[in-house]
This record gives sequence, C-alpha cells and structure tokens, in this order.
Amino acid sequence: MPGEGSAKKQVYFTKLQSLLEEYTKIFIVCVDNVGSNQMQQIRQSLRKDAVVLMGKNTMMRKAMRGYITKNNAVEILLPRIKGNVGLVFTNKDLVEVRKKILENRVGAPAKAGTVAPNDVHIPAGPTGLDPTQTSFLQALNISTKINKGQIEINSDVHLIKKGEKVGNSEAALLQKLNIRPFSYGLQISHVYDSGFLYEPSVLDLSDDDIIAKFKVGVRNITALSLATHFPSALSIPHLVIKGYKNVLAIAVATTYSFPLADKLKAYLANPSAFAAPAAAAKTAAPAKQEAKKEEPKKEEPKEEEEETDMGFGLFD
Repeated sequence: MPGEGSAKKQVYFTKLQSLLEEYTKIFIVCVDNVGSNQMQQIRQSLRKDAVVLMGKNTMMRKAMRGYITKNNAVEILLPRIKGNVGLVFTNKDLVEVRKKILENRVGAPAKAGTVAPNDVHIPAGPTGLDPTQTSFLQALNISTKINKGQIEINSDVHLIKKGEKVGNSEAALLQKLNIRPFSYGLQISHVYDSGFLYEPSVLDLSDDDIIAKFKVGVRNITALSLATHFPSALSIPHLVIKGYKNVLAIAVATTYSFPLADKLKAYLANPSAFAAPAAAAKTAAPAKQEAKKEEPKKEEPKEEEEETDMGFGLFD
C-alpha cells in the first residue's frame, strides 16, 4: 500500500524518540559480520538491562533531529551514525552492560579477502593431515616433518597478522586444520552518557586512575598559579609557607626575633644541646608505645613548645 512505508517510518521515529526520552545512556555499536540469529541472542541476553535498536542511518539521524528540540544534547550523536551501526539504550551500570555486550561473540572461519580482526597463530604439533599435503604447507613457508604417518608442524607459526587480508592459501589451510580463528559480535565505538560522548576505553578507568589524574591536575594548576603569581586555593598554602620561611631567614640574619624563631636561633647557636634530648626521645619512644598499649589514650592539652616545633619543621 502507498502509505504503508511512511506509516512504518513514523512508528520507527516514535520508538527511537521515546527511547531517547526514557534512557540517558547509549552505546553506539558496529554490527559488521553479525548475523540475524546472533543478533537475536544478543537481544535476549540484554532484555532486562538494555534495548537494542537497529535501522537505516538516514532514519536514525532524521528521528534524532526531530528530538533535538526537546534535548539538544542528542545532536552530538549525529556525526557518529555512519556505517553499519546500531544503538543500545540502557539506564544500568555501563561497565556491566558493556561486559554483556562483549560476551556475546560467535566463532567464525577465516574467509579469503576479509581483514583479520586479530593475529592468527598455528601451534606446533601434529596436524592430522596426510603426507600428501606437505607441498601445500611448504608453499606457505611452514616447516614440517612426517611423524607417525601424518604431518607435524615443527614450531609455532604466525600465519596472519591483525589488519592483513586473509589470502586463499591461509584460508584453505585454516579450514583443513579446522581452526576458526575469528570471533564476531557487537563492537562498541562510542558511549553516550547524559550529553557526554566518549571512547569506551574510559570505562576501563578505575577509582585509583581517576584519583591519580586528579592529582596531576591539582599539581599543574598549583604550578601555574605559582608561576603567574595568581593566588588560588591551591597556591596560597605554598605562598604562606614560603613567606614564613622568609621571615625566619630575616630573623636569623638580624637581631629581630619572635617566639617561633627563638628555638631556631638557639639551635643554630648550639646544635649539640639538641642532640642529647633527641637521642633520649628516640630511646623513650618504644617504652611509650608499650605504655600506650596498657593504658587508655588520654587527650593532653597542646603546649606552646608544640607550636615552636611546627614553625621549625616548616623551615626545614
């Protein structure tokens, strides 16, 4: 019927826009070499966690453009809708859903002319081929020998490298050896999360990785603030400490003094006087630790000397 095609398109547009309304997280996936049966299995495995939607790229982009008036963040998806792609919508944890997506892979033989998605190795050992096949293996520069009436490969062979096209001879050999070296499934190209688009490798970052990167950023901002003499919450502690060291240096070089500089001057005047108390404190430390184990810890008021130690420590 003439209007049947347009009616189906409208149903598809409504479905896609309702999914964009309901879900805030989307996987953009490549579906090359994925058959209909495998796609059905993937849909079933994700039924409780995600919704898989396929369709023509032109229809996807048109439906998204119609939804941009409600949520303009979706516009970031448009340049990524190209090639043989689909969309996986979810509101669950992205790492867990990605794991389920990648688990659904199916082994496949190496076909001549296809690009190898991974390296292919043939292990050393018996092949099960009769001696008449020796010339076939020699044509591929594979070292063999005859052992117990069958061909045996002498050492491991790197037959195909990732990214290379599979040749007729390599495909025939793998078929003879009953080796299915490739596996295919949904390949995640990008991840959309509440208006942000990023590479799937970001999901591999742990809390420790994020904290480490945050620390690097803090150090960079601190260095920039100090270099440009721009005060910030990160640079002020360093400026205060630097100023305090300068004041101590002035007190040491002149007759000017203040309580926190007195101990420093006394140390510079007679360092040996501080050596004996330090050694005694070091010896008494194990005894204090034993006493702490036996007696409950009591909170003691801080003395003025503690403040003096703090100033001296900062100068060091």
